Amino acid sequence: MAFELPKLPYAYEALEPHIDAKTMDVHYNKHHATYTTNLNNAIKGTELESLPIEEIIVKGFNQTPIRNNGGGYLNHCLFWEWLTPEGQGKPSRELAEAIDATFGSFDSFKDEFSKAAASRFGSGWAWLVVKDGKLSIGSTANQDNPLMPEVGVSGYPILGLDVWEHAYYLNYQNRRPDYINAFFNVVNWDKVSELYKKHK
Repeated sequence: MAFELPKLPYAYEALEPHIDAKTMDVHYNKHHATYTTNLNNAIKGTELESLPIEEIIVKGFNQTPIRNNGGGYLNHCLFWEWLTPEGQGKPSRELAEAIDATFGSFDSFKDEFSKAAASRFGSGWAWLVVKDGKLSIGSTANQDNPLMPEVGVSGYPILGLDVWEHAYYLNYQNRRPDYINAFFNVVNWDKVSELYKKHK
């Protein structure tokens, strides 16, 4: 069964001024749509075709089209859910306590996550992951996902930030730190907390 582009849970302009409508339109309808099409083409007629995307990106990791487009498909499916027009929410008590225990404070977590996003050279992602009940922060290149083997960070991604230039350049140009700061205004902490509870 072919993968489909998921429906966005909000309008393109809903995240303004933090993420502008034109960027959302291009990011979703051009980039994510292309990853979806290319993923379907890469797995068509193979034994991977009937598997969940999480298994496809692991079993097809050594096949560049599947690694790149499978990662791109899954990363963006998650990314849209990590964003919300409401923003300014808070992690659940359980997640907040885990963040404090791991990073010292929520502000320290934000600093470390922001550093991972800002210091990723070129295109990639910053991640907050959980593995064996423990949180960690890291980054990956291109469309690699922490579920993939040997990509620099390992675990289930419960929060991620796309730092490819296509995710921010129309509005922020080369000011990636400003984009990272803006991201925290639209994080869907309900979704992040839900994923933490499910995968810890």
